[in-house]
Amino acid sequence: MMRKLSVTLAATLTASPALAAGGPFFSLANTDFVVLIAFLIFVGVLVYFKVPGLLGRKLDERAEAIRADLDEARRLREEAQALLAQYERQQKDVQAQAERIVKHARAEAEESAAQAREEIKASIARRLQAAEEQIASARERALRDVRNQAIAIATAAAGDVLARQMTDATGDKLIAEGIAEVEKRLH
Repeated sequence: MMRKLSVTLAATLTASPALAAGGPFFSLANTDFVVLIAFLIFVGVLVYFKVPGLLGRKLDERAEAIRADLDEARRLREEAQALLAQYERQQKDVQAQAERIVKHARAEAEESAAQAREEIKASIARRLQAAEEQIASARERALRDVRNQAIAIATAAAGDVLARQMTDATGDKLIAEGIAEVEKRLH
């Protein structure tokens, strides 16, 4: 350190611009000399209070802090890249799962639609069967009603015909024959 100070002092004394002022150089009237003395005192005070060492330590501390910040930034960047890769994998997994869910839902919807079609077909078949049964029942009822009506009309017509053709003597004879027939069957 002393060597640096000696070299600086020698360079300062031999510099030609320092001799540019008028008059003797080593005089307090020469402003260049006064500035040189103040500068040397200033540098001496800095060296005495170990300012260059403090500055070096501060610069080293600052460099170490910057290095630590860079290491932290690098670590955070790597973490961020790892998280990004993880989120991209998760996104792909979620997308694949969503596609599976959609495919499954479509399959279930198609199955439900097919089942609903079958149920509708079965319901229509049941209704057609019930309608056919009602039609057959109504037809039988109508035929029975027509037959009963025909029997009633035929009976009434036969009664009218018999009533016109029958006399008292014929009626008595038929009653007697009927009683004889009943007695014969009962004994």
